[in-house]
Amino acid sequence: MRRNSAEAADGANGASSHSKPRSVHADKRGSAASMAMALSSKPTPITTPNLRFLIMDAPRQSNLHLYIKECRRNHVTDIVRVCEPTYLGGELTSAGIGLHEMAYEDGHSPPEEVLQRWLNLVEDRFMGPKKDKEATVAVHCVAGLGRAPVLVAIALMEFERMDAVEAVMMIRSQRRGAINEKQLRYLEEYKCRRRTGGGGCGCVIL
Repeated sequence: MRRNSAEAADGANGASSHSKPRSVHADKRGSAASMAMALSSKPTPITTPNLRFLIMDAPRQSNLHLYIKECRRNHVTDIVRVCEPTYLGGELTSAGIGLHEMAYEDGHSPPEEVLQRWLNLVEDRFMGPKKDKEATVAVHCVAGLGRAPVLVAIALMEFERMDAVEAVMMIRSQRRGAINEKQLRYLEEYKCRRRTGGGGCGCVIL
């Protein structure tokens, strides 16, 4: 009985001696998980000789400062929000970043009003007389995989003479899982609105 009691005590002591390292590792895993949750997914730059975009998922008010940091690092001048609001715009204004509301329903193609506002913004920032060679336009939806990449693909088709497949392949090569088959079909049937479009865009010649 004494021996069993001693063994039990040793076992308890052994468990106690190992409990601290396990707690430290758990804390490290918890910290890593917290950091991962702080910035849900890394923003994705999409750049060409004429255009610079940053595709993101939707910031929250609690982690907006981290997205602003990423935006500053990528010289973002404007953020286009394509989904319902998940944060206030005051911090962006203070950071010198313009916020543009262009929300449309998930699972649908962008309406004409959104398309015209988007194309006007892209043209003003990258093609106009006041264009900034370092300026970047960030665009986000909820996950940064559907509505936001679709708008970037349209810009590539309109202003870089890409066809739908080229634009989608370029985006997917940088942001895995972007643009589903339904959205790809929409892009393949898309008709360009601007004279600078070309290639397989199906441009309307005015």
